[in-house]
Amino acid sequence: MTPPTTAPLPRPFRHLAVANLAAQAAEQISLAAVPIVAVLAFAAGAREVGVLAAAQSLPFLLLALPFGLWADRASRRRLMVAAEALRVLAMALLAALVMVAGGAALSMPALAALGFAGAVGTVAFSVAAPAMVPSLVPTAGLARANGRLELARSLAFAAGPALAGVVVAATGGGGAFALAAALSALAVWQLRHLPHDAARTASSSAAPAAAAAAAAPIDSTAPRPTWAPLVDGARFVWHDRWLRPMLLTAVVWNLAWMMLQAAYVPHAMQHLGLGARGVGLTLSLYGAGMVLGALAAPRLMAGLPLGVAVVFGPLVSVAAALTMAATLAWPQPALAALSFFLFGAGPIVWTVSTTTLRQTLTPTAMLGRVGSIFLTANAGARPLGAALGAAVAALSGAQGIAACLLLAAGGFVVQAVLVMGSALRTLRALPAHRPG
Repeated sequence: MTPPTTAPLPRPFRHLAVANLAAQAAEQISLAAVPIVAVLAFAAGAREVGVLAAAQSLPFLLLALPFGLWADRASRRRLMVAAEALRVLAMALLAALVMVAGGAALSMPALAALGFAGAVGTVAFSVAAPAMVPSLVPTAGLARANGRLELARSLAFAAGPALAGVVVAATGGGGAFALAAALSALAVWQLRHLPHDAARTASSSAAPAAAAAAAAPIDSTAPRPTWAPLVDGARFVWHDRWLRPMLLTAVVWNLAWMMLQAAYVPHAMQHLGLGARGVGLTLSLYGAGMVLGALAAPRLMAGLPLGVAVVFGPLVSVAAALTMAATLAWPQPALAALSFFLFGAGPIVWTVSTTTLRQTLTPTAMLGRVGSIFLTANAGARPLGAALGAAVAALSGAQGIAACLLLAAGGFVVQAVLVMGSALRTLRALPAHRPG
């Protein structure tokens, strides 16, 4: 394992971190504002909120793999700038629809369509930023750099929902979408300070010759089908005894998470007695937990066997899900807040540790593709989970919210069983090279 370093992180990485903070804040404000506006303006229930959540997460399923190819072919900086600019336009249009004529022009289809467009920026960031980090930061600083990115995301999760709740309560929603547009514009400005060739400057000292050969450059002179590089990346992930269980665990975790998310806002407003501010506050506890986890993750990785750090998040997720399920019997907002705090604190340690492990195992020429495969699993499963939550709510009638929360708890138990039964649990430290 490469010893950690305390040297300052390079200036280009700092621009990436600031852009990440602004983009993640824009995403969290819009993600929180859309369902709150839907409930207030259209009396939306769990089914309708599930449909909106599916629309906002569908870009991950549709675009993660194409963006991964783009990130390995061309400039990762250009990819992020273009997608983030699209989010600026989508959020500005949503703000206009809410503000003009008292929101008469707003509709559920408009919320879904523009939420979809806004999420494209998050997909590009989630694919390109981790693939760019090894080209901006030395290997010894990877864990700290990943922790810094996750800390920025955590701060956005902590402040974004609470801010969205306050702004929606004060302005009816238009102000929240305008603020998201402004933050996305700040992200675009920061991204323009990154090196133009950042996607092509990384080295791959951690990959053996066999893996590097499998990751041959996409623009090889030999004719290959367009989808062949994705097959290479998928084969690389599936045959690795550490990457495969990471992928499977992520799929189940995100399915369960979106089922819970589909039910939470209606549950909070209809059964826990919370208004827009209260919903935003409880959601912000998720971000507060993420901040704590992001700060602790590099230290945990340095002081504990890596396998312990990896399984920490899935196990804490089970405790968080059971805490949320307990609000069905004891409808106390404090329990919901504790649940979101645990969901933030535990899984962020998983994110930092597994991202660092994936960057160590993956050849540079495959970073975009492998990252996009993981993103498809991590976030592409979300529209499926949201749609499942909406279907369960529709089929269960008055008990739809309870059914969603209990089914989500079962999903979190399954993901914990998957990771505890895998080779990940036995890892002592980051491997020096990819296993055979």
